[in-house]
Amino acid sequence: MGRLGTGIGWRPDIAEGIEELPGIDWVEVVAENVCADHLPESLARLRRRGTTVVPHGVSLGLGGAERPAPGRLAALAHVAEALDAPLVTEHIAFVRAGGPLTGTRRIEAGHLLPVPRTRDALDVLCENVRIAQDALPVPLALENIAALFAWPGEEMTEGRFLTELVERTGVRLLIDVANLHTNHVNRGEDPAAALDALPLDALAYVHVAGGVERDGVWHDSHAHPVSPQVLGVLEELCARTTPPGVLLERDDAFGPMAGLAAELDAIRAVTDGVRHG
Repeated sequence: MGRLGTGIGWRPDIAEGIEELPGIDWVEVVAENVCADHLPESLARLRRRGTTVVPHGVSLGLGGAERPAPGRLAALAHVAEALDAPLVTEHIAFVRAGGPLTGTRRIEAGHLLPVPRTRDALDVLCENVRIAQDALPVPLALENIAALFAWPGEEMTEGRFLTELVERTGVRLLIDVANLHTNHVNRGEDPAAALDALPLDALAYVHVAGGVERDGVWHDSHAHPVSPQVLGVLEELCARTTPPGVLLERDDAFGPMAGLAAELDAIRAVTDGVRHG
């Protein structure tokens, strides 16, 4: 996979504005929000002018006890093919529980829930990742997620957990530096130490997003400007490796496109400054 460059999360609310933003090399789209056979015209225009589009899944639940649903995998594969995507991405998370095997009703969380960093959870995750890899037409990369708390009885740091995941499956990593900052505030985990432990040769690309701290808890809102602290974690990452791509995520409270353009410039200043400094 070649270099992606600087990108932004494609959202319908800002679709036309994204087309006008300067220096956008690629976009990421939530896979479940597009129909592969009827792509939004804005995405189709971006594709026609050569902009790379990467589908980002949110519903596979690869960290859950159940195997990934064949229908969900087929839909994700179809979107990847329709977009001519170089890879697809998902999350190290579970999103549902219950169902016939448990004798309880199935519950959809509506959120990305953190996987316990235990050997048993890693075994389940690795098997689910292999199933997904076999079903997808392009490489898979997985994202570290933000957490409000740590599960009791965890056996590994995030760095060790992700390293073993990569070693056992060959999956690539999507590192969200905002999530590393979130875990620093909420779980006391040092972002620099986490980056030191990560297999950065497996890095596919990087997410940068805004959040807000309230009463000592960091909320990964994707609705606030990117903070200096998150840009600091990006700088730490760029000091260790040259990321193939960096993408700004914004899901709400978009504001004027000039504001997003300024955030993209701040991200470029970090990546270019570290690279050329």
